[in-house]
Amino acid sequence: MKAMILAAGRGLRMRPLTDTLPKPLIPVAGVPIIVRHLQALAGAGFREVVINHAWLGERLVGALGDGARFGLVIRWSPEALALETAGGIAHALALLGTEPFLVMNGDIVCDWDPAQAAPLAARVVHDDLLACCVLVDNPQHHPEGDFEVEGRRLTFSGIGIYQPALFATISPGAHARLGPLLHAALAAKRMLPIHHPGLWSDVGDPQRLAALERLLGCHDSPNRSAPNPALR
Repeated sequence: MKAMILAAGRGLRMRPLTDTLPKPLIPVAGVPIIVRHLQALAGAGFREVVINHAWLGERLVGALGDGARFGLVIRWSPEALALETAGGIAHALALLGTEPFLVMNGDIVCDWDPAQAAPLAARVVHDDLLACCVLVDNPQHHPEGDFEVEGRRLTFSGIGIYQPALFATISPGAHARLGPLLHAALAAKRMLPIHHPGLWSDVGDPQRLAALERLLGCHDSPNRSAPNPALR
């Protein structure tokens, strides 16, 4: 199974830091966000990872290279201008193949275990679904959440397992958002929502970064959460 890390965003709310540093390379408790992802993926048995980039992409390529030092093979998907989430994934489909793949936002810190991806992908195929999305409790800055599942409002974590067919309507190089595709899949009962109750933070601004570093300074362990049941 392949994985993709989304790393093409500009990170405007993290300026001036992101004027010279791609957001995924921002260190959290001394470890760049994207390095945390790569280490977790390697530990879960992944071997091939696709990373897209746009803003300061050469810094990402220079820092991570071909992935060998992580025990991975990194394939790069450059974008002249960031194509948004779904557009970036569609642009990279030729590198991701024809089977379900895992996608992770490059600006989140989460202790969800990527080893859960393979059995969830098998369920996606067996149940003829288009997506499985990891949802988290709504953070303070996003109290309205993104999805309603069994009467609960929850926030999309930025982690999902997708069939290539989810992006069939998006032309390579087109700008497209992921949210409408996921809402349509959920409405059609072709999206499996999974609730993750553990650590999750999107490093959206300096205040959230500082809060996350305080938290990790107290408890930053490699422990992974146990698999969580689907909400449906």
